Amino acid sequence: MSEHRLGEIVIERPRGGMRCSSRRLKGVKKELDRITKEATEDGLLRPYLIKVRNKTKSLSDHLNPLRRFLRSKVGQPWDQVYSELCQEIKPNTLTGQHILSHLWSDVELHIEIIDGVPYRKKYNRFSRYPLGYLGCFGPINTEFYVHPETKILCLAQKVISPDEKPKKRDDLIWIDDYHQYRKIDEIWYVITLEDFTPDLVVTDVVLKVPMTSKVAHDEYKKQVYAAHKRQCSKRELKLIQAKLSRI
Repeated sequence: MSEHRLGEIVIERPRGGMRCSSRRLKGVKKELDRITKEATEDGLLRPYLIKVRNKTKSLSDHLNPLRRFLRSKVGQPWDQVYSELCQEIKPNTLTGQHILSHLWSDVELHIEIIDGVPYRKKYNRFSRYPLGYLGCFGPINTEFYVHPETKILCLAQKVISPDEKPKKRDDLIWIDDYHQYRKIDEIWYVITLEDFTPDLVVTDVVLKVPMTSKVAHDEYKKQVYAAHKRQCSKRELKLIQAKLSRI
């Protein structure tokens, strides 16, 4: 889609909200049933009275074109990129100002480079994370930034914050996809994992809880559970010590 219509593309998207008056709804039964069903799905239904949650429609901006524009300009001088964008969106208009407000959310101008990694200079609760940091639900920091020395528009690499990286465990060693050595109450065991389906009720012999998909993925990163365990032999204990010495 042409970047020359960037201002229209970002703003001209159907607004969010229902086409319902906030007054009591009247009309034929068929129309009322339709609206009632729609309101029920949106969690807006009250018995005999349907009210919209928001009395006015709200903007539902389509920001992918703006981010595609920025991605296409990575590696170019920021002043040049900003000038080109301003020619397209006319920043003295309400629409242009609205797009610029999104721009400043997507592009970080004030950063510092620490060990080759960009961080925000301005303090906030995400400042300790590098730009492009991936949280549980995706990036929680801006991905675009202007390099403090070259003034070039850059794209931050997706990284995991050093203090968020999982620590190596000294009580667990994976043998293969379905077997592991695991220390429980200071005793080493061989654990055998098996697949299970959500409709199957199984108990994990390590965690000692009924297994669910969430627990399985949190503990084993896949849909399995600890089905069997046995105490390690002397030979296996020597192998475990050798593996731990290399961690």
